Amino acid sequence: MTRYAALLRGINVGGHNTVRMADLRTLVEALGHTDVVTYINSGNVVFTDGTPGADRAALETAIEDRLEQELGRRIAVLVRSRDELAEAVAANPFPDAAPPRVLLAFLRSVPAPADLARAGEVESGDDEFRLLGSTLYLHCPDGMGRSKLAAALSKPTADGTSRNLATVRKLVELADRAG
Repeated sequence: MTRYAALLRGINVGGHNTVRMADLRTLVEALGHTDVVTYINSGNVVFTDGTPGADRAALETAIEDRLEQELGRRIAVLVRSRDELAEAVAANPFPDAAPPRVLLAFLRSVPAPADLARAGEVESGDDEFRLLGSTLYLHCPDGMGRSKLAAALSKPTADGTSRNLATVRKLVELADRAG
């Protein structure tokens, strides 16, 4: 059985879109998945697929639909397999950077080259980014909070959700610890 991580977008930020992790675990288990574990309060849930044959899009839709039924609001969910997460970690184009200073944006679709080019023209000190497949890597040595590049990339990557490299590494580790 395949291990996956579901990454919820924009929850538990500033008291908005609150989702308790215990409720998230229960919801994912109710969909037939096993070995369910959550990590930190930002909407990371690792599970063993209980619906063989379901592709990533089907898993995303099922979790989004269930969240909407349970919570009354639509929350975007991006799913990546354990192997996809491990490949994203291995492909990190900023291997010497501090893991909390590297953000991986997992995207549903690749942004238009023109949008990325415009973002790349923003003067933002030593900040830099690379797009590899459907993962955008952003390195902000001075932090994400005041990065003009991070702000410029927020629109072209709006259909995704981001986690720092340390969190993605932890999700891979949790996926390796199946029940």
